[in-house]
Amino acid sequence: MNFISFIKDKILQISLIIFGIITIEIFLLAYPYGNFIRIYIPLSIFTLYFVSIILEYFNKKRYYDNIYRLLSELEERYLITEIIEESNFLEGKILNEILEQVDKSMNDHVNEYKYLQEDYKEYIEMWIHEIKIPIATSKMIIENNKNEVTSSLDEELDKVENYVEQALYYARSNTANKDYYIKKNKIEDIVNDCIKKNKKVLITEKIAINTHDLNLYVNTDSKWIIFILNQIIQNSIKYRKNDGKSKIEITAKKGKENVILYIRDNGMGIRDGEVTNVFEKGFTGTNGRRINKKSTGIGLYLCKKLCDKLGIGLELDSIQNEGTEVRFIFPNSSYIEMN
Repeated sequence: MNFISFIKDKILQISLIIFGIITIEIFLLAYPYGNFIRIYIPLSIFTLYFVSIILEYFNKKRYYDNIYRLLSELEERYLITEIIEESNFLEGKILNEILEQVDKSMNDHVNEYKYLQEDYKEYIEMWIHEIKIPIATSKMIIENNKNEVTSSLDEELDKVENYVEQALYYARSNTANKDYYIKKNKIEDIVNDCIKKNKKVLITEKIAINTHDLNLYVNTDSKWIIFILNQIIQNSIKYRKNDGKSKIEITAKKGKENVILYIRDNGMGIRDGEVTNVFEKGFTGTNGRRINKKSTGIGLYLCKKLCDKLGIGLELDSIQNEGTEVRFIFPNSSYIEMN
């Protein structure tokens, strides 16, 4: 709020005051008053009005400047109604009442959408748990009737199971802070669990796995990190070269403030201009469009989102036709604050 704008807003009142002073002067000319009276009365009226304008300006300026300051300091600006000070002039009180009504209406709508989102999330989780039963039953039938056809069906069921698991973790990703258990975990155990989950396809596709220096411990939730690592390994499998020389190397290194887990492959790699976009939601890239035209671009996005929730750094480097390296950076602190 600046003084010029404030005066422009008062131009009608100022015009009426000037008109009133001129009218008083005309009436005073009809009476034998001295020049002192003719000057003193209109000057007093104008002075008092001007002083009242100055006081009103500084009062309102302090109030509105404080609101702008609070807005600039707040990350969630809708919380302004919780900390705004009570106004001592009518316009400010009206503004406060309007903001309170708007805030109440917004909270009502937000709560309504939260309820709908939670209801939908519960349905998805229930559906996922239900669909796991026929998948497990189908795998059992295949196990008892092994042949070339059922082996192919088993591979497809593994893909279905992975997509179902991905959907479950995606549904839970916004509320990860309600479903985690941080404790000390051995990296070797986590990696071995991931390898076991992909053992069948690794053997079928003749992909070599080289692991070393994994006898280190990190503070994390084993269930979530196994899912995340599994997504990275499956990407390495999906985007391998068909030359019979595919390999995945998994190693770890301890630093002063963290432990870094490396997953490297010698697959197709990613184009230079696409590396910075791989964690964006829905990004499939050239490889995704070429290898799997129905790729969702959710895998790496979900990995990044969950890593952020767990307080784990996630970095990726890649060279086209040479391979990809993914780094997980685990802080050494024993306490991780979930967002």
